[in-house]
Amino acid sequence: MTALVTVLAVDDQRLVREGITSLLGLSSTIDVIGEASDGAEALAMVLADRPDVVLLDLRMPKFDGVWFLDRLAERGIAVPCLVLTTFDDDEQVLAAVRADARGYLLKDVSLETVTEAIRVLAAGGLYLHPSATEGLVGALREFPERDAPVRPLPEPLTSRERDVLRLMAAGLTNRQIAQTLFLAEGTVKNHVSQILVKLDSSDRTNAVLRALRRGLLS
Repeated sequence: MTALVTVLAVDDQRLVREGITSLLGLSSTIDVIGEASDGAEALAMVLADRPDVVLLDLRMPKFDGVWFLDRLAERGIAVPCLVLTTFDDDEQVLAAVRADARGYLLKDVSLETVTEAIRVLAAGGLYLHPSATEGLVGALREFPERDAPVRPLPEPLTSRERDVLRLMAAGLTNRQIAQTLFLAEGTVKNHVSQILVKLDSSDRTNAVLRALRRGLLS
């Protein structure tokens, strides 16, 4: 039996919050245990109720999503946060990347995608929907000088590995990457394995997020 995942929905628009709660209520494995209208209210509810996942809007008055993420980090609270955004504020998106939000979705994704992302985060994973990659890359390209400095990779990615990584970020499978780059699928698998090792990542999503933070996809 699938474990029940508890969720806190955070958005300043009441209609959006109630819509999210109503839709997620259709799932037998997800329980929305609370709603918050800003970061301060969300922080209080996290401290009191300890949800498994926080579904977070970035742009809110007074105490926004980035403020909330920073407060969690200060207190050492490791609740995974899934950002729902329109990517119309690159600085805010970049701040969320730095603050270690664990998942990124555009607000026009399907309910099925949201529930899948929630389950992935609850299991300790990361979730980056392919449609969100362009916005993240744009944010890092717009403000590269403000990104936190990172140490160079012990072993740099080759030109071909960068090609494969960009297609991974676009959500392509190994077979699709092979067809795009005119390579054997086994060759692509080897490149993906090397990318994961070089970026010290356990899976493709983690690798893409680490690459984004390093500016390797810009």
